Amino acid sequence: MTAGVVLVHGAWHGAWCFERVIDRLADAGIEALAVDLPGHGSDPGPLSDLHGDAARVRDAIDELGGDCVLLGHSYGGAVITEAGVHPSVRHLVYLTAFALDFGESCMSAAVEESESLDISYEGTPNLADAFVSHDDGTITLTPDGAAACLFQDCDPETTAWALARIGPQPAVTFGDTPAAVAWRERPSTYVVCTEDQGVHPELQRVMARRCAAAVEWPTSHSPFLSAPERVADLLTRLATSS
Repeated sequence: MTAGVVLVHGAWHGAWCFERVIDRLADAGIEALAVDLPGHGSDPGPLSDLHGDAARVRDAIDELGGDCVLLGHSYGGAVITEAGVHPSVRHLVYLTAFALDFGESCMSAAVEESESLDISYEGTPNLADAFVSHDDGTITLTPDGAAACLFQDCDPETTAWALARIGPQPAVTFGDTPAAVAWRERPSTYVVCTEDQGVHPELQRVMARRCAAAVEWPTSHSPFLSAPERVADLLTRLATSS
């Protein structure tokens, strides 16, 4: 039986980022739901932490009904790591995402693994340089930094469209650790984006080794905008497999 698809965005984004993927899944006859995490996209807020975000995703899975393929992008990987133990989840997809283990946060994984791999950002954009911290505990991105690190293979119109929609991200979410680790319990696929300037490809490959399968695409951090057909084709294959 064909499964549905639930899509979870990363930091600073909203359900809007998956519009092109949703359209292609609809053409393939796949029921799909993109989630606005609390305070993101069209959701009025307030912003939440990792556990509140995971609760929102579990509610979305209930809303969709039936089995589903659950995709998380970037920080959204941490969210599906906790939420993906839901009994309706058939398969997890980590799209250049944080497949965290117990006791691990996005921040600790990024720092510790980067140090162990001796990753250098010399001569390339570094997303951390685009961070702007605010007194309310949120982080935003500079437009130039976001464009260079997240959307560098998108056309100018798409980049402008995305930059107009990204918003604040609670800093606490980068330090939270998941209450469950779904990739230890569910089949999973990791998508390494080899041209990513937001999450280093070598860090992605560390995360990919935790998953049952992995593929590599020559895209930026945002293939749902620059190569939505790749995302939709993978999800369609997983949703229609037994």
